[in-house]
Amino acid sequence: MTAPRTPRARRVPNGVRSAPYGFLLPAAVLFLLFFALPIGYALWLSLHRIDVQGLGLGRGARREVWAGLANYTAALTDSELGHGALRVLGYGAIVVPVMLGLALLFALLLDTERVRARSFSRLAIFLPYAIPGVVAALLWGFLYLPDVSPFHFLLDRAGLPGPDLMDGGALFGSLANIAVWGGTGFNMIVIYTSLRSIPAEVYEAARLDGASPLQIALRIKIPMVTPSLVLTFFFSVIATLQVFSEPTTLKPLTNGISTTWSPLMKVYNDAFVAGNVYAASATAVVLALATFALSFALLRFANSRAKHRGTR
Repeated sequence: MTAPRTPRARRVPNGVRSAPYGFLLPAAVLFLLFFALPIGYALWLSLHRIDVQGLGLGRGARREVWAGLANYTAALTDSELGHGALRVLGYGAIVVPVMLGLALLFALLLDTERVRARSFSRLAIFLPYAIPGVVAALLWGFLYLPDVSPFHFLLDRAGLPGPDLMDGGALFGSLANIAVWGGTGFNMIVIYTSLRSIPAEVYEAARLDGASPLQIALRIKIPMVTPSLVLTFFFSVIATLQVFSEPTTLKPLTNGISTTWSPLMKVYNDAFVAGNVYAASATAVVLALATFALSFALLRFANSRAKHRGTR
């Protein structure tokens, strides 16, 4: 008997073998040009400074020299940056729980069987997210101004005092309202999509066991969409730390918002108003590292809680 022949391995042509790299090349080039190189350039700028000799006039009077970690030391000891970080934390303490709470509530309501006009309601809740942040800030800013706001007009007609929503502690609520109004719809869609992926047999079994709609929502729906809640919480925290357009847009309308109200506003002010791109780059790197550390800690905490629940 002759031994069976082993099939020969087919040789893959070089063109076919390199085809995946050709498909990845455009994305890699875009990543290098618009992500990796700007980050590398910001790191390089953060380690340098301008050395001015004499009056700073003439050729060679201003030159770029190595600064080491001096820009980072100045950024970490800057009181304006610390105050801006505290303001953003207070702003986020309002935005994140309110926005995610409303998103979860709307998703649960849209997922009920008795709801009417589900498509229209879903679109109406999501529509504010499609409006650009600057436009939304201008819209709400004029609604806050006493001279042009229809709400202040109605309060004045009723003989009631109108609240000052553009100064003091009320300013945090005014800014948070813009973010909640614009971001709730997106988070609602994420949670609602996760709810729709739950098999109907799970709900049917719960109803046969005598569970009420409230019990189904609390004991089945919310635990099963926990990954979506973690994802939306993660994105909301990052967006809160990067708040810029809302306070910058409202700044010309009030004296309650300074040019360094948020850390990103300070970066913009240092780079394009004061003209110190080296200090601005160091501050931006510090913010990026802080955001990364906080995001990593949140993910580790969420993963540890998920593993703990899985082992129970």
